[in-house]
Amino acid sequence: MDHGIEPSPANASGSYRMGFTVGEHSARHIRRILRMFLTRWDLAELSDAAELAMTELVANVVRHVPGRRCTLLILRRPEGLRVEVTDGSARPPLAVRRGDELAEGGRGLLLVEAVTDRWGTVRLADGKTVWFECDAKPRAAAPPA
Repeated sequence: MDHGIEPSPANASGSYRMGFTVGEHSARHIRRILRMFLTRWDLAELSDAAELAMTELVANVVRHVPGRRCTLLILRRPEGLRVEVTDGSARPPLAVRRGDELAEGGRGLLLVEAVTDRWGTVRLADGKTVWFECDAKPRAAAPPA
């Protein structure tokens, strides 16, 4: 991972946005950032799923985006978490069809689908955003005092 291109937003308590040039080992550093925010937001139970899904999206940038530049958005939502990875490639992400056992790649998005509550792609004039959401588990009400 090279260097960031944007400062974090003023509302850092509820979101984080940073531009990166990613490399082979960038996902490890970005997972640490994600984990820190999930802990701060009392959403640590989402760490395993969110870190795995985010790793797959960053890996797709490394493999398929010329220049390997992307912007990461981590957003605290009332119902949980949303993560977006935006890049400058208009090429949509493709998942292997379920019956294609011999394909060498393309299973990452199936994994994202399996571990998140929702995911999708938004086409942009100069690229795309791939996003996912993980819902927080309902908290048990505290017993009356």
